[in-house]
Order: sequence, then C-alpha cells, then structure tokens
Amino acid sequence: MASWAALSPSIVEYFEGEDSYRCGYCKNESGSRSNDEPMEPTMEETVAGDFALINKLDIQCDLKTLSDDLKESFESEEKKKGKSPKKEESKGLIQSQHIEEKLGSGEPSHTIKMHMAPKPGKGADLSKPPCRKAKEIRKERKRLKLMQQNPAGELEGFQAHGEPPSLFPPKANKSNQPKSLEDLIFESLPENASHKLEVRVVRSSPPSSQFKATFQESYQVYKRYQMVIHKDPPDKPTVSQVRLVPVSFEDPEFKSSFSQSFSLYVKYQMAIHQDPPDECGKTEFTRFLCSSPLEAENPPHGPDCGYGSFHQQYWLDGRIIAVGVIDILPYCVSSVYLYYDPDYSFLSLGVYSALREIGFTRQLHQKTSQLSYYYMGFYIHSCPKMKYKGQYRPSDLLCPETYVWVPIEQCLSSLDNSKYCRFNQDPEAVDEGRSKEPDRLQVFHKKAIMPYGIYKKQQKDPREEAAVLQYAGLVGQACSERMLLLRN
Repeated sequence: MASWAALSPSIVEYFEGEDSYRCGYCKNESGSRSNDEPMEPTMEETVAGDFALINKLDIQCDLKTLSDDLKESFESEEKKKGKSPKKEESKGLIQSQHIEEKLGSGEPSHTIKMHMAPKPGKGADLSKPPCRKAKEIRKERKRLKLMQQNPAGELEGFQAHGEPPSLFPPKANKSNQPKSLEDLIFESLPENASHKLEVRVVRSSPPSSQFKATFQESYQVYKRYQMVIHKDPPDKPTVSQVRLVPVSFEDPEFKSSFSQSFSLYVKYQMAIHQDPPDECGKTEFTRFLCSSPLEAENPPHGPDCGYGSFHQQYWLDGRIIAVGVIDILPYCVSSVYLYYDPDYSFLSLGVYSALREIGFTRQLHQKTSQLSYYYMGFYIHSCPKMKYKGQYRPSDLLCPETYVWVPIEQCLSSLDNSKYCRFNQDPEAVDEGRSKEPDRLQVFHKKAIMPYGIYKKQQKDPREEAAVLQYAGLVGQACSERMLLLRN
C-alpha cells in the first residue's frame, strides 16, 4: 500500500475515470478540489481502492519502465511488418514521450494498448489465471447453478440476459459424469469376482419359509454384533421370540417342535408338580394339551391367525423355554395352561407369559374389535397356585348363580369367609340367560338330531330327565339350542 501512496491524485483519477477514486483529497459538491480540507481515508476504503486500481491496471510495474516496454513493443511490431527499426526509432520515441507526457499531465488517453509480454520478473504472470473480481465470480456461480437446474437451456438463457458464456463449459464426455445411484449399486461384476453380495428381502411377519430357514444364521450375526458393538455379555438373553403355532400335527412347525415341547412338559411336570414319569407320557401330553374340540377357522373379518387352539412358544437362544396353551375365540383369548423350563424360574415366566398374552389380546382387538377379553381360567381363592390371577387388574369374577361379571375387589371379602358364595349382591337378580324352554334343547341320538321334547317321549328313565335339565341349567337357553347333547 505504501507504493500506491506515492501516486498523485491526477494519475489515480485518470485510471479510475468516472469512479473518482479519492487518494488524500476529497471533492466538494461542485466537483473542484478543496485543498484546505484534507481527508484521511479509512483502512477499508484504502484497501478497496487499491484492489480496484490493481484490477483496472492489471500490471505491477513501475511507471519508469512503461516507455521501455512500449519501445520494445513497437520495435517487435515493426520487425514483423518488415520495416526498419531505425527509420521509425525517432517516431517511437516521440510516441513514448507523448504517452509519458499524457500520463504525467493526468489527461486521459484512449490510444494506449498494452498487449505486449512483459520482461521476465516484471508485470503480470501470464502463466497464472487472471485476477477475477467478486462480481465475476458470482456470475460464474449463478451460471453453474442454472446449468444444474436446466442443462439444456442454460446457455441460451444466460446469453439472453447479456451474460457471456462460461470460460469453462461442461464437457460432453459421459465418462466424466458422476454415476447415478442405480448405476453404482447395480453395477455388474466380472464372472471371476472373488466375492459376491446378494441382498434378499424376506418376510418376517408372518414368517416366511425363507425367514425360518435363515433364522439361526441371522440370529448368530445379531448376537455377534451385540457382543462386539454394544459389549453385551455372551450369556445375556438377547433373543426372546414368541411363536404362535396351531395345535395340529398337520402343521409343519408344530410337528417339528413337538419333541422339544414334550420334553419341556415332562421336565416341568416332574419338577413343579412332582408328577411321576409314567404320568407324563406322550399320550397324556397329547390328550391334555394337544387334542382340542375347537375347529380351526379363518373368517374374513377375524384375526390373521384365525380361531382355534394354539401353542404360544417362547424361544430363547434357539431353545423353547416356555409354552403357553391358549384358545383364540371370537370374543376372547382363553389361557388354558403354561409350562416352562424350571431352570429359568428366576425369569418369572408365569407373570411374563400372562403379560404377553394380555398384550397379544390387545393386538388382536385392533384387528377384530369384538375380541375384547382375556380369560385366565378358574380362580381358586384358597389355592396359592391359582390365587395369583387376582393380582392383574382390572379383573372380574363370574357370579355362579346370576352369571354376571363382578369386580374382584367386591368378591374378596366374601371369599375370605366362604369358599363358595354368590357375588351378585342383588337378591332379586336371576340368570337372564337361563334355560326357560328345555324342550327346545338339541339332542343327538342314534345318528339323528332332535329337540328334547321329542327325545323325552322315547325315554322312560326318570334319571334321564334330571340329567338333561341339569345340563340345560348350566349352559343356558342360547347354548342349549346351539350345541348338541349326545345321548346313547
């Protein structure tokens, strides 16, 4: 900046023209200099002016060498034209002197053309790109942005606005263009590739056959990932999978897991209930927990799994550790039985399975709104193994006389006093669904279906009528007309 301070204001004004760059002086409103009002420019104005001046001059040489450069330029031009440099030497000197005079006087001259190459070490370095102003850089950025948005019409649109085309137009060579995501992912590999990556999409719910076939291998990868990345201990129960298996030997999953499930049942019965081995055979297991009077149904508006009897298997690290036997009915999920591995008693699998079954019932309710209840089976207040069911709230108990549901909180005091009691506190209440017309009860006799009114005319045993009426009182009028009472 010190070298530019030596320039006189007239020199600065010549190169700036109408910009009126101020160097040490300011102009008044009339345009004349006011020598008695010196102005101290700020640092920002000085620096900005210096750079503007450098860009306009585009040279870094002293004024003393200007005439020498012009002289050499004229001599080289005359040599190309074939003229003698001696004849024009005086003319060149006059022109150079005339230029120096004009430069010194501050008068503008529009005849100066400086296209000659400077001497080594002097002037602008032509091997480097020219200095570009911020405005030109902004224009170039705008042009590139428009080219990205509209590659086809970018050049025409820019020229329509009076903008010059880019100095660096995009190359048409397709090989230099970036690859698309599809080209990068689906790029074909050579036949002799050392490795081959295959990506499969496998349905996980409901599990497809491919998902079941690759489950163990997938789990091993997951377990290794958890141990290495998340520092999980090897013995951490990382996988707890619950599988719903239809109770049918025709189902391949039930059939393949039957042996393991039966072994678990024997282990549970002997350890928890102290059953002898001869009472834990496959026949007893099949009769107790596999044979079901329910038929499998898959109505269009029912749950995806359908209705019927199921085993809900709890798998941990590739092994069955618990099985919950349940019935899925149109209005409820009924919990039939649970057996588990005694080695995992510390997990409180009884409580956990009950919570899972409650959550499963809620899940089915979202699909089938009428399926709204979860039945835990019989409640025996004096039996610790059955009394735990009262800990889940809200819970209701069925009145054995009026067959209405009563909150368990209202029943506990009565059960503390008596093993059997009527829960409904209204003495006038009766069973609204009781059997009122027993003759309409349906009987299956000698391969024929008939009402009880016709059947009783063929029977003379008075005990038969008492047994049928007891049955009708237990099932109610509606069920007695829907079900068949088998009589020999």
